[in-house]
Amino acid sequence: MSVSTPVSWLKRDVLLFALSIGCKVDELQFLYELHPEFQVFPTYPVILCVYPQFKQPRMFLQYSCLQEVIPYSTTLPHPPIPTLTPPPPALDPSKVVDGLRHLTVHHPLPTSTVGRNFRMRKSIVGVYDKGSGTVVHSLHQLVDEDVGRCYSEVHAHSFYVGQGGWGGLRGPKVEDVVMPSREADIVAYERSNTESSLLYRLNGDYNPLHATPEPGTAMGFPGVIMHGLVAWNMCAHAVIRSFGESRGCCLVEFEARFAAPVLPGDHLCIQMWVEDDPQRAERIEVRFLCKVGERVVLKAGRALLKRRI
Repeated sequence: MSVSTPVSWLKRDVLLFALSIGCKVDELQFLYELHPEFQVFPTYPVILCVYPQFKQPRMFLQYSCLQEVIPYSTTLPHPPIPTLTPPPPALDPSKVVDGLRHLTVHHPLPTSTVGRNFRMRKSIVGVYDKGSGTVVHSLHQLVDEDVGRCYSEVHAHSFYVGQGGWGGLRGPKVEDVVMPSREADIVAYERSNTESSLLYRLNGDYNPLHATPEPGTAMGFPGVIMHGLVAWNMCAHAVIRSFGESRGCCLVEFEARFAAPVLPGDHLCIQMWVEDDPQRAERIEVRFLCKVGERVVLKAGRALLKRRI
């Protein structure tokens, strides 16, 4: 069973998203609405999985759209958890962190949904007891209902810290993407700063964990931590900039597993390898690993890009 909620965005939303994940001044196609090739950065659907109905414009003015901050504790429509024996506990959303994200892009997004009918369909694929916590695997499909077109699919594995041990199934093992043994083909560096998480949360993910130290301290972190998706999206930007000539339309798939928290101000080192497949000449596969110092923060990274013909 799935739930479907309306979702919308304006040009200002996609501009903010691109800026918050590190797009550069020489990539104005993501940062300037009057650029002749203005486009949505292709990983934007991942933010629409958070509070999708609250992305609805509140009020249209001549030059702007007012959208208010939404309390993280607000109750939202959620697909029912499948009936399980034994049943999982009531999960506390204040103690959830990212485990894995896999994005498949079917079509580039329009720069605005004004006059269109987009909805996010969400369903629960599985709920698994990992002992130290519970994993909820959900599927998010972004659909234009008027034409019946699915633009993207996001598989999300969310880990509820300290909420395991209820006797459920551990679930299928997720196979890691293996990194090549040779030196990386390209190494990119992305810088965060102490305000990076405060900027990214304006996209719609207002979890206090990324703004004030108390929730992180209660979960065993040193304080404020970055949204896992900041590093995830920065890696996507590095891959597309390095291997796709900063063309958003080149991205087909993007995935990575979250291995350790990133702190505001951390500098990311992204190691990337090209795995060419002679049977798939029109596509480029890039594998990547993201580190802060010697600590791996994103692993099992893989991207599939369309090769420019």
